[in-house]
Amino acid sequence: MQTAIDTETHAAPSHETRLRITEIFYSLQGETRTVGLPTVFVRLTGCPLRCGYCDTAYAFQGGEWMALPDILGRVAHFKPRYVTVTGGEPLAQRAALDLLTALCDAGYDVSLETSGALDVSQVDARVVKVMDIKTPGSGEVDKNRLENIPHLTARDHVKFVLCNREDYDWAKTVLTQYDLAAHCEVLLSPSFGELDATQLANWILEDHLPVRLQIQLHKYLWGNVPGK
Repeated sequence: MQTAIDTETHAAPSHETRLRITEIFYSLQGETRTVGLPTVFVRLTGCPLRCGYCDTAYAFQGGEWMALPDILGRVAHFKPRYVTVTGGEPLAQRAALDLLTALCDAGYDVSLETSGALDVSQVDARVVKVMDIKTPGSGEVDKNRLENIPHLTARDHVKFVLCNREDYDWAKTVLTQYDLAAHCEVLLSPSFGELDATQLANWILEDHLPVRLQIQLHKYLWGNVPGK
């Protein structure tokens, strides 16, 4: 199994800070409350999880080592307002914390897509955290770090990717047990090609859940294509 990639201990961002990058690209945000908005995505390399529905296995290894100023320069080229740091699992590289802070300092609206398996307590408070709680259908439910929940704010999101009815019922239990809707926005997303979005919509309505149904807009526009 590919293990987490460390770059260096966390310190103030500097010209020496380097991260392993799979890709930097400009697209429409496919998820969360900024869905549909033009966004730059910085995809970091490496992930300690192996979810069954993963659509970015190409980011598990490889990538290019880039210095922080070069990453910021590539992002600035697109003149974005929104920047999303994703993976893989971005927090598997400790210097991701430096990158997030540097992007905020540059004036962008920054979000972080994280599996929730690693500590989010040190993430810059200006960053919107999108934390994926792994369902049984993912095959990685034992990796959940639920002690991250108290570190979430009303600006943040918790996401459940659901493969079937069992995942839905499990997510409902977690939603109630941790009073998630009181902490942040909760997103339920059907696993693409596994669970019908209309079926999930009907379950949400039947149960009056305080959640947002989320489909992956980019996949409906471009399919499962890297860099989109």
